[in-house]
Amino acid sequence: MGRLLASTLLFCSLLLLFDASFSHPLCIDSTAPLSLNSTLKFCSYNASSCCNSTEDLQLQKQFEAMNISDSRCASVMKSILCARCDPFSAELFTIGSTPRPVPILCNSTVSANSSQSSQSANNFCFNVWDTCQNVSFMKSPFAPSLKSQVGLPVNSNFSKLTDFWQSKTDFCNAFGGASSTAAVCFDGQPVTLNNTEIPSPPLGLCLEKIGNGSYLSMAAHPDGSNRAFFASQQGKIWLATIPDQGSGGTLGLDESNPFVDLTDEVYFDTQFGMMGIAFHPNFAQNGRFFASFNCDKAKWSGCTGRCSCNSDVNCDPSKLGTDNGAQPCQYQSVVAEYTANGTASQPSSATSAKPTEVRRIFTMGLPFTSHHGGQILFGPADGYLYFMMGDGGGTGDPYNFSQNKKSLLGKIMRLDVDNIPSAAEIAKLNLWGNYSIPKDNPYEEDTGLQPEIWAYGLRNPWRCSFDSERPSYFMCADVGQDQYEEVDFITKDGNYGWRVYEGPLPYTPPYSPGGNTTPSSISPIFPVMGYTHSDVNQKEGSASITGGYFYRSMTDPCMYGRYLYADLYATALWAGIENPVDSGNFNSSRIPFRCAADSPLQCSSLPGSSLPALNYIYSFGEDNRKDIYLLASSGVYRVVRPSRCNYTCSKENGTSLASPSPSPKSHASQLIDPCNNVVLLFSSLLLLLLGFV
Repeated sequence: MGRLLASTLLFCSLLLLFDASFSHPLCIDSTAPLSLNSTLKFCSYNASSCCNSTEDLQLQKQFEAMNISDSRCASVMKSILCARCDPFSAELFTIGSTPRPVPILCNSTVSANSSQSSQSANNFCFNVWDTCQNVSFMKSPFAPSLKSQVGLPVNSNFSKLTDFWQSKTDFCNAFGGASSTAAVCFDGQPVTLNNTEIPSPPLGLCLEKIGNGSYLSMAAHPDGSNRAFFASQQGKIWLATIPDQGSGGTLGLDESNPFVDLTDEVYFDTQFGMMGIAFHPNFAQNGRFFASFNCDKAKWSGCTGRCSCNSDVNCDPSKLGTDNGAQPCQYQSVVAEYTANGTASQPSSATSAKPTEVRRIFTMGLPFTSHHGGQILFGPADGYLYFMMGDGGGTGDPYNFSQNKKSLLGKIMRLDVDNIPSAAEIAKLNLWGNYSIPKDNPYEEDTGLQPEIWAYGLRNPWRCSFDSERPSYFMCADVGQDQYEEVDFITKDGNYGWRVYEGPLPYTPPYSPGGNTTPSSISPIFPVMGYTHSDVNQKEGSASITGGYFYRSMTDPCMYGRYLYADLYATALWAGIENPVDSGNFNSSRIPFRCAADSPLQCSSLPGSSLPALNYIYSFGEDNRKDIYLLASSGVYRVVRPSRCNYTCSKENGTSLASPSPSPKSHASQLIDPCNNVVLLFSSLLLLLLGFV
């Protein structure tokens, strides 16, 4: 009795820890559901499932071994076993970070805001008890969960639910759960979501210009303050103070006094430079930050990485020839670590940093002179460093690097930069620098995959972001070849199709010395949003996507929850909304945008158009208020209240909707919850960077 009570209390406690951060279709192993060509033979899942035919057969054998004589109970238990195939199984089988042997069984309590269909209001948990409480069967999925909690051995004897639970209330306290705003439960059928009416898109996006500089990257200061770092393609990083919304202020940034100057290391040219910056989540305490840039081994002795074209990936650099006058792997992609320690009493108050590398995290030679991505981000939930790498260039990825699991080109890598192996271990593991491999990277299951790889099949990922409210929502824009620009929902071991597909469209490369991958041999994950080149320009190869963020500020409440992205050429901007909520399905709309008449810095307009002359939208940024910025060749622009541009938003209420000003806070609390001439000179430097060849 004491053991029973303790077990029940423990399960109730675990239910209180239920973490709904998945909130979209995801399998137990954190991979995306498979697209099925036919219905599984045992479990009644079609179109999309977390089981393949082999796993379906394994579940059938498990069910048969249970030897359930009662047909009604057998039907119920079959549905519970098959819930492992549900596209929402990651959420159904997890409480917090703790896996459970059975899914969360729906009880009769359903939140008014639940995204799940009304069927989940049925008390399926009570139904399981009433149907199976006195039926004996072997290897009960309910018994091990109880016994493992109280230290008893698991055996295969016949058992009944009443052997372990005194009442249906006790049973459902342990195994029941409710569908809520961002959580689902299992009701005996595949999880379905409410079909909701798609909200009308916002009438427009209002901008103000607060800076004249041209930057590629922006990173909010990890101390939570109203400061942010801005980085140029040339190799400088500045620390800036961001003015309050509505203050009429401009970006507090001194171009003559950078936070750090890395131009001696960075090779800067049309397609090269500093591609990304990332500040350690504990930067305010440890002063660690990272830069991703390109180097030229003909000009810098520190540019010493291995060539990505090598025998491991069936590539011979001697056969590549020159590209724009460069030898294969003359230019390299680098991620290096730096420190702000020793420049101030504490890192959070540092206004400068040392330009000397602390350690080299990664160096790799590039086969051609384009498509090398380069953005770096720390995962908000896991603290690992994500490194976005393009396919290395060449029309149509001629060596098929993106689909080659032994190549790091055309991939998103996931690295542990907090646990650095010894030099001997790095050499033994054949790593590309000073990092270790997270134990849950997909190479353990996908044995053909290089251990650094998190996702693959990308052409040139240009700006990725994690949703600040739902960290499992990891979105990446991927630049297309001639026809389609895409936004991908990134998941573990996801294959995003290039070069078998360009977005959702089949693609045939003009030549392929590296061989081909057949469509039938892969399970591609197609884009959730995107646009064709003809949507913005009738000329093929005349578009290039720039990925953005989920808008989480209340400055523009009509934009809240929508994913913003744009075209490089700054004539089109889109907002995507998920529908149904939690489904991973998105609808996007092209959104008008203009500059506020009272913008702190004057905005010029395109001739014959109301559009502001942004010239090129290189990137987006997000500050600690969750306000969103457009980093353009003509300056820094911030999203402001729609009424400032005479856009109507029924949710706007005067000036009180702006998000509160941030204040410095500890990392622990964060876890719980000059110039125009120069700008014009370099405004075309990224045209080839994003890859049209």
